[in-house]
Amino acid sequence: MTLTTIDPTPALVVIDLQKGLLAGAGPAVAAVAEPAARLAAAFRRHGLPVVLVNVTGRAPGRTEGARAGGGVPSSPGWAELIEELDVRPSDHLITKRRRSAFHDTGLDTLLRDLGVTQVVLAGISTSAGVESTARSASDHGYHVVLATDAMADREVADHRHSVERVFPKIGETATTAEVVAMIGATR
Repeated sequence: MTLTTIDPTPALVVIDLQKGLLAGAGPAVAAVAEPAARLAAAFRRHGLPVVLVNVTGRAPGRTEGARAGGGVPSSPGWAELIEELDVRPSDHLITKRRRSAFHDTGLDTLLRDLGVTQVVLAGISTSAGVESTARSASDHGYHVVLATDAMADREVADHRHSVERVFPKIGETATTAEVVAMIGATR
């Protein structure tokens, strides 16, 4: 379903746009930095919450071998958010250790305290962190919007599957330009 409305209090939630995950990830993944930055700028300009999420590793207690993509910090600065996001003091920072930004992070409490009823999601990876967070947001009762040009996956087929098959069942989809325009029209 395409974007139909912006709630009075939406929040932007940007998933895992951090130096360690973008380094060497390829042009499709790196290309999400610019649209995600545009979304963050638009939300800030209208006084709306911006939540920036990073991942610092896997859930504790896991014993299986490394999965594709690893998810484990391998160098200093690995978990630092990318400069393009232009992190501001007003931004809310969430660190996660699982795929979903809602699991054991306090994100739901933060959003509810801010009066948020709608989340706009961007980031990487579409089929992992973004999709898991979208599912959790829906389960928590938020109106979910997925900025499909502000997210990517290392595997194009995985990205396409999430966007075409999964996201229409969870929320609404839109481009960055559509989200920015609708926010501007409602403020």
